[in-house]
Amino acid sequence: MTTTNVTILIVDDEPAIRRLVRVSLASQGYEIIEAENAKQAMQLVKNERPDAILLDLGLPDIQGHELLAKWRADLIELPIIILSSRTDEGGIVTALELGADDYITKPFGVKELVARIRVALRHKLQQQGERAIFQTGELSVDLVRRIVKLGGKDVKLSPKEYDILRILVQHAGKVITHQHLLHHVWGEATDVQYLRVYVRQLRQKIEVSPDDPKYITTETGVGYRLREADIDQVTAPA
Repeated sequence: MTTTNVTILIVDDEPAIRRLVRVSLASQGYEIIEAENAKQAMQLVKNERPDAILLDLGLPDIQGHELLAKWRADLIELPIIILSSRTDEGGIVTALELGADDYITKPFGVKELVARIRVALRHKLQQQGERAIFQTGELSVDLVRRIVKLGGKDVKLSPKEYDILRILVQHAGKVITHQHLLHHVWGEATDVQYLRVYVRQLRQKIEVSPDDPKYITTETGVGYRLREADIDQVTAPA
């Protein structure tokens, strides 16, 4: 993948949406290929090997959730960003649990779309060579020594608070669902309100203004997102 050869597959049955995304991303230097249904999308993934996929959930032949599940079952590890209706929180959560990297709601702005793509590409590269120390703003997390600092000063976290932060760090820039956090931190069914209590405590320790957080933001009805790392490692259009 080079800075001038990042290919994005748009999978959406609405010509107007495909045209908007094509024009917007082409102006940023991305190469675009398109599919209006799942059958075309599967063929393009096989033959063209895109670098990332923008997937609409409401396809005419196979639902987006089913296509997403098939790709992940086939070990297709490309970043996949869901295009969704703003009111479809249930569909978004399901897609994220099935392996989607992120989502963006319709209608969406070009800047937000480009940012989401860059984060997804960056995260893929980080997975291929993860760094031990994460840094965003004044917050740093040493994943090897389990040391958290804010403005150079140590921050003492409880084991559960650290586990939540660790998962968010490992997926920085991506939304992580409530259920994903509950499963990987507690390992069993736990009330979402329990998670909210711990996130509130965590914010009290790492945020300058916990009521207006800049590091851990809430994705209403879905989960949480940690601000991405300061160092931009994506080999994509600037």
